[in-house]
Amino acid sequence: MSVPAAYLGVVLIWATTPLAIKWSGDGSGYLFGVTSRMVIGVALALALIALMRLQMPWHRRARHTYLAAGLGIYVAMLAVYWASQYIPSGWISVLFGLSPVITGLLAHYWLEEVGLTPLRLLAVGLALAGLALIFIDSLNYPAVAVLGVAAMLVSVTIHSASSVWVKRLDAGLHGLVVTGGGLLVAVPLFLLTWFLTGEQWPEAVPGRALSAILYLGVIGSVLGFALYFYVLRHVEATRVALIALMTPVLALLLGHYFNGEALDLSVGIGAGLIMLGLAGFEFADRFQRELVTPISEMTGEQALMDDPGQPIERS
Repeated sequence: MSVPAAYLGVVLIWATTPLAIKWSGDGSGYLFGVTSRMVIGVALALALIALMRLQMPWHRRARHTYLAAGLGIYVAMLAVYWASQYIPSGWISVLFGLSPVITGLLAHYWLEEVGLTPLRLLAVGLALAGLALIFIDSLNYPAVAVLGVAAMLVSVTIHSASSVWVKRLDAGLHGLVVTGGGLLVAVPLFLLTWFLTGEQWPEAVPGRALSAILYLGVIGSVLGFALYFYVLRHVEATRVALIALMTPVLALLLGHYFNGEALDLSVGIGAGLIMLGLAGFEFADRFQRELVTPISEMTGEQALMDDPGQPIERS
């Protein structure tokens, strides 16, 4: 498969997912939308694992990995689908764009990964400023829109915590196996939620909602996952990170043109600040290295001028 085509596929799938989430609950209920999507997803994931003859171990670390992934899927997706009832679809993508920043913060404290440099802290501040603008704009919508934004923040935080937990366990499992195992944990929880809430089976599922559910179950979950890991194997991580910068803008435009969602100036500015913060958080270390290296070389050259016998050390 062409790498550029796969890259474009991931961008389009991620950009269209929020609108499909919103449509999947129209006329059938958000809980039916998310539960049916996950049932389709687990069936396809397990089928692919069998077709690809992948091993699905059940040792202690593997079970903990499935639990970490499954709880993340359950809470994060339940919150997203609930929030989709009250906020525009474009906001879902913009707010989910915070996930790399939150993941990075959690990884710093939980995995002792890259430190919080001044540039990264500045990037976090920009992202929070963008989030504040979206919160302020949500006050212009029905009161429950504020709760929708809050639910999205819960979703992003749980999704990020789940990712860091899986990373910390480091079970060395294939990505599709982790997904399949996680869905095996999440799907019973969705079904239990359906039972405990007394949700009724919809008498009729509108065509658009049914199409959105099928799209999310097949394309959004399975194909999108496969394309993402294909791209990750063939493209630099920094270029893969750009996907998260492009999709919110496309999602806002798709929501505007296909769902009649307003494009408020404050939301646009807020989205821009969040994306700028994300870019800064992702590329701060690279920028700092490129800035520090020439200074280090200049310092070495000055030392050579002062002492010709002193060699210049280059990385």
